[in-house]
Amino acid sequence: MTVEATTERVLRLLALLQRRPSWTAAELATELGVTDRSVRRDVGRLRAVGYPVHATAGVGGGYQLGAGTRLPPLLLDDEEAIATAVSLRLASGGTVAGAGEAALRALAKLDQVMPPRLRAEVRAVHGATETLVGPGVEIDAELLVTLARACRDAVRVRFRYAGRDGGERERTVEPVRMVATGRRWYLMARDVDRDDWRTFRLDRMREVVATTWHFRAREHPDPVAYVQRSVTEAPYRYLARVRVHARPDRVRELVPPQVGRVEDDRDGWCVLVVGGEDLDWLAAHVARLGFEVEVLEPPELREAAALLARRLAAMAGTG
Repeated sequence: MTVEATTERVLRLLALLQRRPSWTAAELATELGVTDRSVRRDVGRLRAVGYPVHATAGVGGGYQLGAGTRLPPLLLDDEEAIATAVSLRLASGGTVAGAGEAALRALAKLDQVMPPRLRAEVRAVHGATETLVGPGVEIDAELLVTLARACRDAVRVRFRYAGRDGGERERTVEPVRMVATGRRWYLMARDVDRDDWRTFRLDRMREVVATTWHFRAREHPDPVAYVQRSVTEAPYRYLARVRVHARPDRVRELVPPQVGRVEDDRDGWCVLVVGGEDLDWLAAHVARLGFEVEVLEPPELREAAALLARRLAAMAGTG
């Protein structure tokens, strides 16, 4: 028997063991069309590559695939592959801490080996499914998979990017990491033309293509901290820094990471950095936190806070 035939039979044996909790040697031999001795040899081959196949003797004995010290590769049939891919697509945009990134990595691996006919089935199911979630920008799962692979394989990505002025420009980047903040996704990458690190919103990307150009990984800023700094500071006309009389973890509970950055201070205080286009909005946003606050900068925020105080006093009839 050829090596290819033996490998195919061993994979069929693995699929059978994953399908049912326990098999007798006679049952496996019948399913595979071989002798009991061949089954024992194939079980040995599976054990040699890390699959914990347990055997029990006696009339009621047989073979069982057990839990090992590491997760070996799994064999999925068509229905299982479709169900897993659809679930991973939904989880990749979910709100469970840590689940989105892990689901995205698993989806990229599964999508790489999935036959085209099954990919079409997954897209059909995903396209016909709606999820009841909070407001946010929906990102196409195909884009997530493309960028996840590019980050993993260290290949350049080319796309058209819509700027804040509405114009689109072609960009070529070396992607490092995707970061999800609430319901919005960002890519941290080195912009090849500008030779600097940049943050890109995935919902502004068009015609995304992973090239065949591999790049050498280099030292880079922490992706999470870099993206948070970019989304809380760079886009806004005003950048406010205020000292808040509260523990940092308490303020972080009230201020999402895509809205503001909380820095540790001393003596029960912390510093909140938050950006905005309107000083009145910033004053109201900070006041709504409900803590004692000291404005560090800009000075105009103190004037906006004083105006807000007069308006509220007038509304309460005490002005």
